[in-house]
Amino acid sequence: MSVVESNQGAVINIAAYKFVTIEDRDALRPRILAWAQDGGLKGTVLLATEGINLFLAGPSEGIAAFLGQLRADPRFADLEVKVSHSDSVPFGKLLVKLKREIIRMNHPAIRPEDRRAPSVDAHTLARWLQAGVDDDGRPVVMLDTRNDFEVDAGTFENAIDWRIQRFTQFPDALLQHREELAGKTVVSFCTGGIRCEKAALFMQDVGVDHVYQLEGGILKYFEETGGPGFKGQCFVFDGRDTLGPDLVPVALA
Repeated sequence: MSVVESNQGAVINIAAYKFVTIEDRDALRPRILAWAQDGGLKGTVLLATEGINLFLAGPSEGIAAFLGQLRADPRFADLEVKVSHSDSVPFGKLLVKLKREIIRMNHPAIRPEDRRAPSVDAHTLARWLQAGVDDDGRPVVMLDTRNDFEVDAGTFENAIDWRIQRFTQFPDALLQHREELAGKTVVSFCTGGIRCEKAALFMQDVGVDHVYQLEGGILKYFEETGGPGFKGQCFVFDGRDTLGPDLVPVALA
């Protein structure tokens, strides 16, 4: 879907990430900042040597111009963007930050740029959830890799939730519960895909078989399927609080 084709709200919200080596992030930071400022955008862009992660909002023309400039860099030419809409900008300011990791796990051997865990697309997952098994007949379990307060806003029905408070706790939680996943197809999921990508790779490394990541996370699942099997709303880290399966903001009570 083009970011300029919607009448669902005056403001376009985009979320995107890519694991790709960025050796010039100090020089790249001011360029990205200028592109976003020129487009009248607000939000956050994280730059690390392992990749880029961004959440931005603004007018459709500004979003389109920003993405055009960013994708002109061959490293980001295939950057996939998740799009939603709102009546106002849900961010108070624009930040472009340099970080050690775009999602902190403290396991430097996990390098998604070098290898990707198998992924499952939204429509296939919806079919699996309806059947309760994957295409090989194995039971499917959903593993929520988000923080506990995010899970409280909404998650997949019967999803595994280890009540972690930060992603650096995920590896230890997995090691404690690894045997519970034996014989099952495990689908790790998160808001936009970035956590569950690292989580799936870590599960592979410690011997969990039949692991998938939900391609594009909850937001892509909402966008493509309308959210069957998901209960509640998806917490987002901006002024919209949460998004329903129709990607419309729902304020927290």
